[in-house]
Amino acid sequence: MSLIVKSPKIITIGTFDGVHIGHQKIIQRVIKRAKEENFEAVVLTLFPHPRMVLQKDNSIKLLHTINERVTMLKHLGIKHVVVKEFTTNFANLSAQDYVKTILIDELNTKHIVIGYDHRFGNNRSANITDLKLFAKRFNFKVEEISAQDIKAVTVSSTKIRIALDNGEIALANSYLGYNYFITGTVIKGKGLGRTIDFPTANIYVKASYKLIPKDGVYVVKSKIEEQTVFGMMNIGINPTVNGKIQSIEVHFFNFEANLYNSELKIEFLKHLRAEEKFENIDALKIQLQKDKLDALNFIKMLNE
Repeated sequence: MSLIVKSPKIITIGTFDGVHIGHQKIIQRVIKRAKEENFEAVVLTLFPHPRMVLQKDNSIKLLHTINERVTMLKHLGIKHVVVKEFTTNFANLSAQDYVKTILIDELNTKHIVIGYDHRFGNNRSANITDLKLFAKRFNFKVEEISAQDIKAVTVSSTKIRIALDNGEIALANSYLGYNYFITGTVIKGKGLGRTIDFPTANIYVKASYKLIPKDGVYVVKSKIEEQTVFGMMNIGINPTVNGKIQSIEVHFFNFEANLYNSELKIEFLKHLRAEEKFENIDALKIQLQKDKLDALNFIKMLNE
């Protein structure tokens, strides 16, 4: 993706997975400098993740899909988000070719805000010292992000993934600075929920690399037709009815509409319990009523 406008740019480079509170501080710095210098604020990010390409690692899970990442960065005030496709050809670019063809010719970079440990070029052979030498040659400024600030960003990303894997939603949300969410399409399910008075919207998340929190029951919310709707979500295999494949199902409170094929953004608010196998459907219905009461009490507390 190239930028047509050749105005001078201030850029930062990174994965920015999750766009959490650590990332937000870096973005705020870039936007502040952009205003001071009358430059356009740009984020250069790579996709797919390098490990997916170089190591064929399909097990890696990311906090955001690439579309979610771009939306979040723009929401923070970044004028352009440049998504550079990470390929083996890109990985083989020399450090000089990377700087010259992408940073200078394509982006017209005049100022870079970058971590002290940033590495680039073939085999990640170049470092920030090399970048500063290129800066002199190509007439741009390098602003180094300290080790302390970078550590905060790295630790936050790791902690968020661990928290979500453990179902610790409140902790994950505190690091993110917003509610963790998934985006998916409502598809047809087995219709079991409707037979026990808990109709659900079955959510299909297309991006296989999107991190789905630990199996269990959650309090969630979504905006549907400009209305904020709360509900409870089950992530798991539905062992009570001998399910085998993980599904994501949401029962919305006080809301009835045909949602098939709708795209929904669903935010996680609280983890209620782990998924369980009950003796029979009646026992499951009793537990679902308890879950609903617990969820409604939590929502009431939120709104007080």
